[in-house]
Amino acid sequence: MESEQLYHRGYCRNSYNSIASASSDEELLDGAGVIMDFHTTEDDNLLDGDAASPGSNYAMSNGGGAASSTTHLLDFLEEPIPGVGTYDDFHTIDWVREKCKDRERHRKINSKKKESAWEFTKSLYDAWSGWLVVTLTGLASGALAGLIDIAADWMNDLKEGVCLSAMWFNHEQCCWTSNETTFAERDKCPQWKSWAELILGQAEGPGSYIMNYFMYIYWALSFAFLAVCLVKVFAPYACGSGIPEIKTILSGFIIRGYLGKWTLMIKTITLVLAVASGLSLGKEGPLVHVACCCGNIFSYLFPKYSKNEAKKREVLSAASAAGVSVAFGAPIGGVLFSLEEVSYYFPLKTLWRSFFAALVAAFVLRSINPFGNSRLVLFYVEYHTPWYLFELIPFILLGVFGGLWGAFFIRANIAWCRRRKSTRFGKFPVLEVILVAAITAVVAFPNPYTRQNTSELIKELFTDCGPLESSQLCQYRLQMNGSKASEGGPNRPAGPGVYSAMWQLCLALIFKIIMTIFTFGLKVPSGLFIPSMAIGAIAGRIVGIAVEQLAYYHHDWFLFKEWCEVGADCITPGLYAMVGAAACLGGVTRMTVSLVVIVFELTGGLEYIVPLMAAVMTSKWVGDAFGREGIYEAHIRLNGYPFLDAKEEFTHTTLAREVMRPRRSDPPLAVLTQDDLTVEELQSVINETSYNGFPVIVSKESQRLVGFALRRDITIAIENARRKQEGIVLSSRVYFTQHAPTLPADSPRPLKLRSILDMSPFTVTDHTPMEIVVDIFRKLGLRQCLVTHNGIVLGIITKKNILEHLEELKQHMEPLAATWYYHKKRHPSSHGSNGKPRSRVHHVQLIRSFEDGWAGGGDNSEDEDERALLLDGSDL
Repeated sequence: MESEQLYHRGYCRNSYNSIASASSDEELLDGAGVIMDFHTTEDDNLLDGDAASPGSNYAMSNGGGAASSTTHLLDFLEEPIPGVGTYDDFHTIDWVREKCKDRERHRKINSKKKESAWEFTKSLYDAWSGWLVVTLTGLASGALAGLIDIAADWMNDLKEGVCLSAMWFNHEQCCWTSNETTFAERDKCPQWKSWAELILGQAEGPGSYIMNYFMYIYWALSFAFLAVCLVKVFAPYACGSGIPEIKTILSGFIIRGYLGKWTLMIKTITLVLAVASGLSLGKEGPLVHVACCCGNIFSYLFPKYSKNEAKKREVLSAASAAGVSVAFGAPIGGVLFSLEEVSYYFPLKTLWRSFFAALVAAFVLRSINPFGNSRLVLFYVEYHTPWYLFELIPFILLGVFGGLWGAFFIRANIAWCRRRKSTRFGKFPVLEVILVAAITAVVAFPNPYTRQNTSELIKELFTDCGPLESSQLCQYRLQMNGSKASEGGPNRPAGPGVYSAMWQLCLALIFKIIMTIFTFGLKVPSGLFIPSMAIGAIAGRIVGIAVEQLAYYHHDWFLFKEWCEVGADCITPGLYAMVGAAACLGGVTRMTVSLVVIVFELTGGLEYIVPLMAAVMTSKWVGDAFGREGIYEAHIRLNGYPFLDAKEEFTHTTLAREVMRPRRSDPPLAVLTQDDLTVEELQSVINETSYNGFPVIVSKESQRLVGFALRRDITIAIENARRKQEGIVLSSRVYFTQHAPTLPADSPRPLKLRSILDMSPFTVTDHTPMEIVVDIFRKLGLRQCLVTHNGIVLGIITKKNILEHLEELKQHMEPLAATWYYHKKRHPSSHGSNGKPRSRVHHVQLIRSFEDGWAGGGDNSEDEDERALLLDGSDL
């Protein structure tokens, strides 16, 4: 727990019930890198299974060992206390404590398995529970992904027309059984009717074009409006990509309800609607969120995971691998994505289970066959032309473009998201979604490359031209019918259709770049993988056609004559589109190994790994030159989530004493003595301070450290003692020692709290370099660390203190960067709800926050107006 002067929810009240029933779905609900203004009601808590009964859902045993008392007192605290050791919403878990608890549980099971057949069966169930939960997660992820793919394709085609013979068929499926289609117009059949044919009775002419235009906009706005309304009313957590929050949760942060059943249901429905609306977004990123919801829900079926937050995160790591597996049809890429991009703690056993979850999910999706092509994705392609050494130059140039696009997009999108929060426009999310959807639909319809589904666009750009292709991109003057080409070069001179398609692609590229910046961050499910790949694929296809025509008209150049034979197809424009897609996605997310494997699994060709590696690494280098943060890390930082990025280097020479709290100007550190406090004095310390934990020392004179007690555990333990144990009054002595102190005969019954005491808190000396302290927090997942000098407690360093320190150092290096502080609208920025001044730490005004975090939330109505603001007064 933090030991900061923070107004922690519920702790200033002596009500156990108010603490145990903390809400989880209130204000500042963030799903897409933007702090949301959706205010839910009390009914939301009833709809979310994760928000209810925190004592059972998030229970954990106390980290300090509870020694058996040898006194005559029957201390009820020797038994587990409901609520002790649990975590409040928007708090960070204690990884060390959770791992110790799991080891103790494992030892207990092993010691009993030889006692009876039943205990042996229980041990087998415990051993196999991990494989069972990832199997269920894979099955559910594959089934939901197939359902989303089928529904999204049908609703996307609904904007253009309807199948009269079977309403549930999309355009392609409607014409499968038709005998009246032609090769040139294979997508036209009598069974499929456009809206102009149904309403006006004519398929051609200005009137039919206007009617189809109007119906396209109508359906796009209807889908977008329904999606944002469902998100706002039922599950605000269902918006956005979800990957920034998944990364934060996997690092140990608690966001109750974000992976709940209600969020899963609404996210699945609204994801279909958002994709069908034609917005510049994809479903691949949100599929990771959907899979993690499945993993979280199934983990509650197994006590091994439901009662241990660290073990639960191992399931979520496997679930994220399953999500990428069904999103791209890349099981191995999914495992590497979980390892490289989202997971914070990834032991070897989790690697195996992630592999198995991805395998099961891919198998289920392949069995459903949502695209009808016996593939896991719509844009699976195979190339048969090898690449040549000269082509590394355009591949690297595509990597440069991807890096520049990634850096530009990150800065522009973060600036727009920050601007959204500082203007009144951000307070009307439904209006924003409708406006963006309307602009997208109006501009997209005239251009066939922006009108069609983004996945279908990527498929068309990836596909190489052949005798069975009727795309405008394949309208060459010399058709590929097997005849000999004319003298002088390969048989691929571009025709009017190709040049027309090039102009349309250039306009589509500009449109996609602009609209993706404003779409990512809307209050609807929105992924970034597909829009980024589409931008890269468009640029790559344009470059590929340009290189192809250069080789045709200048085949005698030294660059081409050594390897490009006359009459041969030397250049594959579809390969350039694939490389460009990987480069742009890498520039935005800064993924490397996992991205190359994902794209490799899309193509099935080993020989194209080198071009992909060259482009992806170039895009990362170029992007890192403008900033090392990917889009997900940038949104994590924008929201102020307590995430210590392992990729970020700490190169400063500060010491622990310079970062620890309290500072010299702050009040002294609040501590508890081990055996000379009364219940009344202990309650007074809790009520008069807002620290989230207290070091326990031998005495005021000694100051020697004994352990660390959490504020929440102390409050719950006192309330339980008053209800279940007679004789506990305000004058009762509280002791944290093994044996009760010697008391007069007429003294009230003492209260023993040793079982909630962490006897081995992490400590560092005051001269420890902060570089080491930061590494300790990253690798051990600590929440706090005590600072001592010759065994005497001097102060405390929390995860929040480290994040503030890193932010302050960044301010010195980048003076123009935004500095954050917290402000509750109902009170002056320098005072709290009780009128007392707040402490200022560096440039951060600590009004009220969560332990270890800067994200908002609350469990009572008086906190609903809390905001994260910039120092200049603008809303963050």
